[in-house]
Amino acid sequence: MPDIIYRSYAKADEDAVIAHIVSIQQGEFAVPVTAADQPDLSAVAEVYQSGGGGFWVAELAGRIVGTIGLISYGANEGALRKMFVAADVRGREHGVAARLLELLVDHARAEGIVGVTLGTIERLHAAIRFYEKNGFVPVAPEDLPEGFPRMAVDTHFYRLELG
Repeated sequence: MPDIIYRSYAKADEDAVIAHIVSIQQGEFAVPVTAADQPDLSAVAEVYQSGGGGFWVAELAGRIVGTIGLISYGANEGALRKMFVAADVRGREHGVAARLLELLVDHARAEGIVGVTLGTIERLHAAIRFYEKNGFVPVAPEDLPEGFPRMAVDTHFYRLELG
């Protein structure tokens, strides 16, 4: 298998990133969400790549196979968003999710972010296991950091302290 390339998102990636994310959301997990419901995907530079945040992609032979985003908000806080890895490169043997998370955490630390919080839905069991194995702990909705950009569909929340 050719090497997977990890890099920061570029505007030229927009269509491929949207197709990657929406196909996983709708096709695999039957989440009733469209690209139009996610305007952040057409404004990655403004939403993610400003103020200490970032957005990264994993690319294999010219195809986007992974994404992860970090929104910087509040007092040195970060929100993990849009972590999606293609089914054919999931798992420990490929390490795509782990490498994307490592890029995000390293960037967050370099930016002085003290904690990364995320929201997800209950049916994403493998994702929840991945987050827990990587040090994220459950957070009650009422204990979310002030200003956390909560998504309406999210029901489960996790936090990784970077202190």
